[in-house]
Amino acid sequence: MGDTATARAASGGLTATEHRLANGLRVVLSEDHLTPVAAVCLWYDVGSRHEVKGRTGLAHLFEHLMFQGSAQVKGNGHFELVQGAGGSLNGTTSFERTNYFETMPAHQLELALWLEADRMGTLLTALDDESMENQRDVVKNERRQRYDNVPYGTAFEKLTALAYPEGHPYHHTPIGSMADLDAATLEDARQFFRTYYAPNNAVLSVVGDIDPEQTLAWIEKYFGSIPGHDGKQPPRDGSLPDTIGTELREVVREEVPARALMAAYRLPEDGTRAADAADVALTVLGGGESSRLYNRLVRRDRSAVAAGFGLLRLAGAPSLGWLDVKASGDVEIPAIEAAVDDELARFAAEGPTAEEMERAQAQLEREWLDRLGTVAGRADELCRYAVLFGDPQLALSAVGRVLDVTADEVRQAAAERLCPDNRAVLVYEPLTPEEAEHAEHAENTDAATGEEAAASE
Repeated sequence: MGDTATARAASGGLTATEHRLANGLRVVLSEDHLTPVAAVCLWYDVGSRHEVKGRTGLAHLFEHLMFQGSAQVKGNGHFELVQGAGGSLNGTTSFERTNYFETMPAHQLELALWLEADRMGTLLTALDDESMENQRDVVKNERRQRYDNVPYGTAFEKLTALAYPEGHPYHHTPIGSMADLDAATLEDARQFFRTYYAPNNAVLSVVGDIDPEQTLAWIEKYFGSIPGHDGKQPPRDGSLPDTIGTELREVVREEVPARALMAAYRLPEDGTRAADAADVALTVLGGGESSRLYNRLVRRDRSAVAAGFGLLRLAGAPSLGWLDVKASGDVEIPAIEAAVDDELARFAAEGPTAEEMERAQAQLEREWLDRLGTVAGRADELCRYAVLFGDPQLALSAVGRVLDVTADEVRQAAAERLCPDNRAVLVYEPLTPEEAEHAEHAENTDAATGEEAAASE
């Protein structure tokens, strides 16, 4: 066992202890005896930003491969053992990390730790062509069902590609392209695992009704013998100028239920005071039914049926302010866009009222409490701050930094960043009946001939 840190006082009475194994695995423990459950969360410092051109989607594909069996757990055994013990589990991939997590009855904690250690240490012994092909098809179907074949499904992908220039590590989303998924080889997957799925590239958090001494003993027993790996290269530089400098725009004609205006604004990187100020600004402007944009577009003008504005926090590149407005009836997008720009300009000039500041900060505080109020949410936040910012303790005091932001900082964030020359815009226009009929005919023809078009990156 490596060095062990002592607990430090944290916001709300929550505490966490930090430890490190000799092989480099960082461990964070947080006791919570309120309910007899324990959450295990494992973050690997790898996401789509680590991928190279021609191999997009590999991080997400590997997330699926991690559930295909290891040396002592065959096939679907990971799911079967966790669920059979009364637990729940999943994994997700983002630009900046891949995570795996289980929430278990407290007396089944050892099982979850053993399962995670077995696949970290021995997945390559079970990774073969059959599992590779199986999960390649699963991911391709996921892309069809969640992106390609649902209304507005590719909006995130399109706006990301606009907001981050070609060659930028965040230019493509974690789902990857069909062509790249087809091109990935078994050796690509094996090399990916050797590079990134090492204990010294991971943080393990355990939160809940635990005995810290016993938990550390299990972690040492199951993870301690897994060798580290030093072959990882740092992610490519994601820094960009503060603003885009011009408006980028794309019009999409698809079979969607309503016109839509979506936009991504370049905002400060996560972990900065400026990002917290931007978060408050977007909450005032578009965070729920009491926000300015909802009141203007949905309640007053009745030009939209939905209007929201939120922050996608990113640590290794500029964050994105995400605007999403669905038009009402036959309302044209220029009318909606003019109203949005009017509200943003007014906010940039006047800033939030005292009441808006109080409401927005209370909303963000509640969201923070919701995350830390569950053992699974707290385990995830501890991993997040350890991987992205080097200090899991920051998770326990994050809300204080949001509450410390001033109204003038919020106004300044809007004035500097929420302007037309700092956004990528996506306008959805529904197909005419004639265009819809033609598109349906083309799809039926492709299906009859067995053709399938590959999605571009």
